[in-house]
Amino acid sequence: MFDRLQSVEERYEKLNGLLSDPEIISDTNKLREYSKEQSDIADTVATYRMYKEAKSQFDDAKAMLEDKLDADMRDMVKEEISELEEQISELEDKLKLLLVPKDPNDEKNVIMEVRGAAGGDEAALFAGNLYRMYARYAETQGWKIEVIDSAATGLGGFKEIIFMINGKGAYSKMKFENGAHRVQRVPETESGGRIHTSTATVACLPEAEEVEVDIHDKDIRVDTFTSSGPGGQSVNTTMSAVRLTHVPTGVVVSCQDEKSQIKNKEKAMKVLRARVYDMFQKEAQAEYDAQRKTAVGSGDRSERIRTYNFPQNRVTDHRIGLTIQKLDQILEGKLDEIVDALVFADQSSRLEQAEEGN
Repeated sequence: MFDRLQSVEERYEKLNGLLSDPEIISDTNKLREYSKEQSDIADTVATYRMYKEAKSQFDDAKAMLEDKLDADMRDMVKEEISELEEQISELEDKLKLLLVPKDPNDEKNVIMEVRGAAGGDEAALFAGNLYRMYARYAETQGWKIEVIDSAATGLGGFKEIIFMINGKGAYSKMKFENGAHRVQRVPETESGGRIHTSTATVACLPEAEEVEVDIHDKDIRVDTFTSSGPGGQSVNTTMSAVRLTHVPTGVVVSCQDEKSQIKNKEKAMKVLRARVYDMFQKEAQAEYDAQRKTAVGSGDRSERIRTYNFPQNRVTDHRIGLTIQKLDQILEGKLDEIVDALVFADQSSRLEQAEEGN
């Protein structure tokens, strides 16, 4: 491990030199590539330097015990050694985690698709609850929300809503939302007070750059139509809405959120690129050993991942067995407790796999 850490530190120093080179500075692509690489390893290098400093202090303190010290000084040195041992152990654990291969998509923006599933109008209302929960959580993280397309219902829910979250590391936290979300509550339209169960599905796709997925104009069929509102009525007399079909894969994306056809096409292209990229990734993932999947599940959208129980104000994440009696707060976007637990479970699983592979 320490040989690898030494190599990472040496690479960091080399990147410092490269980023000061006028030839690199004048090359936008190289400058971006090296800056990102340095940023990715900066935390590892800083932690490794803290470890080396603590280890040096520990060695010095141990050496002091060999000297003739009075009782008080000896006690002070022993206390310092004990504190340094604890610090070194914590830093070693952090370094192990930092060396675990990261998901290359973690720093990306995320495109989220929330759809009402089983349960009719109640499922659509729940999809609306989930969208607002994610929007509020994004606000707390300093991220920006951009709605790409939506199909609202008359009761205030969504048959589906597609939106982008722009912010550093958005995908790293939101990717665990992939799957089926179940709600148990008494619908407003239920006169008998019976609890109904409905579901909504959530898909989280990392935003794909043009260089990551090769989509040719000749492979895309573009259709235009008038925008429609709840119930299907036309809300625009111009052909501003856009439907893109990627012929090779059959992926279809529509966008009608903007009044401009050009802007709708730009938004639709972002979703199309993300879906095609996700399709290719899933094909590669299918070859992955089922025994080595992460502790928080495969991300299959049919997998029931979470239940929201309104009568008991309870949320349960079934993948990690986490139950929280704070449904009201969670729906207001206070997702940190759940997200942090899922991230920790994923990191622990990755660390376990890395250690098994050594």
